[in-house]
Amino acid sequence: MSEETKAQYNDDKELILVTEEVIRPSFEFDLLSYHETNAGRLVIDLAEARIEFGDEVADNLKLSEDGTTVLWPQPRDDPEDPQNWSNFRKNLQLIIVTLAAIVPDFDSGIGIADIFALSVQYDTTTGVINNLTSNWSIFLMGWGGVFGVMLTRRYGRLPVLFWSQFLAQGFLVQCALAPNLKTFTAMRCLTAFFGVCPQVTGIYIVTDLFPFHLQARKLNIWTMGFILSPFVSPFAFGFMVARTGWRWTYGIGSIYGAVVVILIVFLGEETMYDRRLSDPKPIPRPASTLRYRVENLVGITGARMAKYRSSWMEVISVWFKLVWRPHLFSILLFEAMLFGFSIGVNVTNAVFVQLAPPLGYGFSQFATAGVYGTPIVAVIIGELLGRYFNDWVMRTCVRRNSGVFEVESRLWTCYIAVPLYMCGFILIGAAFQNHLSVAVLVMGWGIAEAAVMINTVAVYAYCNDCFPRLQGEISALLTLARVLGGFSVAYFQIPWATKYGALQTFGCEAAIVAGLFLLVVPILQYKGRSLRRRFSFEGAVKQGNVNT
Repeated sequence: MSEETKAQYNDDKELILVTEEVIRPSFEFDLLSYHETNAGRLVIDLAEARIEFGDEVADNLKLSEDGTTVLWPQPRDDPEDPQNWSNFRKNLQLIIVTLAAIVPDFDSGIGIADIFALSVQYDTTTGVINNLTSNWSIFLMGWGGVFGVMLTRRYGRLPVLFWSQFLAQGFLVQCALAPNLKTFTAMRCLTAFFGVCPQVTGIYIVTDLFPFHLQARKLNIWTMGFILSPFVSPFAFGFMVARTGWRWTYGIGSIYGAVVVILIVFLGEETMYDRRLSDPKPIPRPASTLRYRVENLVGITGARMAKYRSSWMEVISVWFKLVWRPHLFSILLFEAMLFGFSIGVNVTNAVFVQLAPPLGYGFSQFATAGVYGTPIVAVIIGELLGRYFNDWVMRTCVRRNSGVFEVESRLWTCYIAVPLYMCGFILIGAAFQNHLSVAVLVMGWGIAEAAVMINTVAVYAYCNDCFPRLQGEISALLTLARVLGGFSVAYFQIPWATKYGALQTFGCEAAIVAGLFLLVVPILQYKGRSLRRRFSFEGAVKQGNVNT
């Protein structure tokens, strides 16, 4: 409702000014914020949009290329809006951030391949190497993600991605040159802290670029990168360390990191688009293309844009306003255990398989490296299964719900993942304890990792859809949860299995995950809508303000 003043003649033929109240269509504002204020419930079908919004609003909705799906967020009529970029341009940025997301766990996994060589180099035990370097570097990754999101919220995606990878690359080079264990430990921990940035901020880039109905599929690609990465380095470098030396493995890892930095410098683009501002690009663009690119890359543009975005108080306080929401905290706990135990398996299996019988298989360095090919194949299979199953679940639930998407439908995928996870862990435990064929170990590990891939994508998509204005914070909390769930597993898993048997160890871990699944997922599906209404993040981020 607004007032409009216009000129008209009265009965005496005199020209007068008349103020009238006029009802104006409000669809423009509503369409910019609908996908955020209606978090967890989106109208996808155009026919249903006509019923809920009316014909006037529905006629102005932008649709997918085939004309069947309403786009959320609604792109602006601006070629600078990343939602309007070409598919090639979008997918290039997705590839870059996925390659960058591989870096932190890839670098961390190098230490798994080198664990026995490092213990010889620094005259200590594999347990000390695991506890000082692997476990604490994993722990710091979780907190590095929190700081990365706060900086990204203020200064943009590209400069934070560039500087984090540049610094991580420098520390990794120092790992290769470390003269003693203290230096090596410090450099490895700093590499993890700075390198983790794309594992949490990548979700920003996915949601900046792609509409809602494509996000789960693109998240599948991005998450595959960092779930796959901790297995690639033990697989590849396990063969190398047996022939050359552990310093060469960190040297090759540094070359990969350098390639990622070069891709970011020359091909990376800023995808942050402040669509809630009346002018999303209030800073004039420099006439020089080179200057514009350099200012975007190093953060000059981001620093000038910071005054239009969230304040430091807001980016710090939002964590305390977000994490206690019951529908988020419960799923974080579930994912922490499911993903965390799989981190433990990755760290400890290198020790298990190389221990002499009866505790292990007595594998050589070459055989151990070959075993790590198993989870690589499993994650790729999980990516393919998850991609099509998530799309099928979304389409089926939208069709059955009269063209409306309810976020709880994402969790149906967990019903496939958890039974597979349990089977995989029990097979791993039985293989170690009963000295079964290595084929049993390979099958168990493969099934478990495929299940982790399938479940993690569903959880990321669910949390992202529940809090669409806080994608980075959600991603950081999920990373922190899985890290806190996994970094300590290496402390107790080997002693526990040695004393009571691997079947009890892995069986109990599978039982914990199954119990949390039964306590969390069905309740969220049953009460999720009411929980979202009661504990929603209504104000979220006003590209500035966070209100509850």
